[in-house]
Amino acid sequence: MKKADIGLIGLAVMGENLVMNMESKGFTVSVFNRTTDKVKNFVEGRARGKNILGTYSLEELVDSLERPRKIMMMVQAGKAVDEMIEQLLPYVQEGDILIDGGNSHFSDTIRRTEYVESKGLLYIGTGVSGGEEGALKGPSMMPGGSIEAWPHLKPIFQAVSARVDDGTPCCEWMGENGAGHFVKMVHNGIEYGDMQLICEAYHLMRDVLGMSADEMHEAFRRFNETDLDSYLIEITRDILAYKDEDGKPLVDKILDTAGQKGTGKWMSVSALDEGVPLTLISEAVFARCLSAIKDERVAAAREYPREKAVFEGDREEFIEKIRQALLASKIISYAQGYALLRAAAAEYKWDLNYGSIALIWRAGCIIRSVFLGRIKEAFDRNPGLTNLILDPYFKDLMKKLAPAWRDVAAAAITHGIPIPAMSSGLAYFDGYTSEFLPANLLQAQRDYFGAHMYQRLDAERGKFFHTNWTERGGDTVSGTYVL
Repeated sequence: MKKADIGLIGLAVMGENLVMNMESKGFTVSVFNRTTDKVKNFVEGRARGKNILGTYSLEELVDSLERPRKIMMMVQAGKAVDEMIEQLLPYVQEGDILIDGGNSHFSDTIRRTEYVESKGLLYIGTGVSGGEEGALKGPSMMPGGSIEAWPHLKPIFQAVSARVDDGTPCCEWMGENGAGHFVKMVHNGIEYGDMQLICEAYHLMRDVLGMSADEMHEAFRRFNETDLDSYLIEITRDILAYKDEDGKPLVDKILDTAGQKGTGKWMSVSALDEGVPLTLISEAVFARCLSAIKDERVAAAREYPREKAVFEGDREEFIEKIRQALLASKIISYAQGYALLRAAAAEYKWDLNYGSIALIWRAGCIIRSVFLGRIKEAFDRNPGLTNLILDPYFKDLMKKLAPAWRDVAAAAITHGIPIPAMSSGLAYFDGYTSEFLPANLLQAQRDYFGAHMYQRLDAERGKFFHTNWTERGGDTVSGTYVL
């Protein structure tokens, strides 16, 4: 009997659709699920007549595969992945490849790669983005881990991934150990930022301009014909047009409490670890946390009733300003995300290709947009670009967008509309482009109460000073604290 090209464990939504995708591209796939009824139902139902082999034990799965065996785990991130690795070890052989296609934390993938390689095997941690539809029709894939495994997986992964207009697959090698899952984490964090920014634009339209869902649908339809053309703007347009059974907008009936799986939080924690100011995306995470305390917000709103300010400007002009503010904020979100990628690459010795990352996000994934093509062009022009807003194209664009961005932020404050992501993005932009920040006073404070020392403008960088501010302290210093 012909052996399968690849095996997949975990027939939940993503796993099942990836199997169908792989088979449609000419690969024979063996499948296994801990609940074996799922295997039976799948191979006798949706997979009937296809080159998909059902197996009912891990040993049977392993025996059904061509060498080197390629086994993709689509199981819940965390303990389940470690348990599955241990269960597979008695059956696999040297050179076989284990693949984690779930949303694992990159540090776990670093640890697992080292462990699996110590057993004579190869390990891949790959980010997979695009949801159910992407898994079936072509996701964006971000593999990293044991470089020796990539030639064996490249034909499969690139065949099943999404493609940009010129046919380039949205899948490329990211780097060693946890690089693939780190890039996926940054993708998810940017997704948090994009979604929050769109929600803030919606909030402004609804509560400052008093627009109906149908009017906002039309506004987002127009937005999607500009530089904001993207999957998330597209689905926002469609959501706003969707009517419930009574003919009223469904969006108006949905409880305003947001959930999260934690990947946005991971990115914020990583940014703090690396000393990268990931302000916009972190505010997007906190906005979800704030939304979740609905009962507290309702009670607090009763204590702080506010008079609704009346918008007196030109409505269409302000809608255009919202669009510009949304675009400017989106640029900052990506700039911060790429800054974290650069910091992590230095920390973990990854050779990340930033233009390639933009390309693999160009189709198939949740943050896919026309805008990503501009980012690829920026890194093609300058692979060593330190910040996206310093690229000539984005520099000119930000200068044009900034006035509208400031007007929108001012209007939001005046009308009492929270726009944490947009406003923090603006604060970052102003901070990053400021020659002077008040940290000189902060350093003086730290030296005053803790003798942490400071540097001087009139001395060489790296030389530290301490002042006995009260004349009661001595010359002992506590040393410097740097990120």
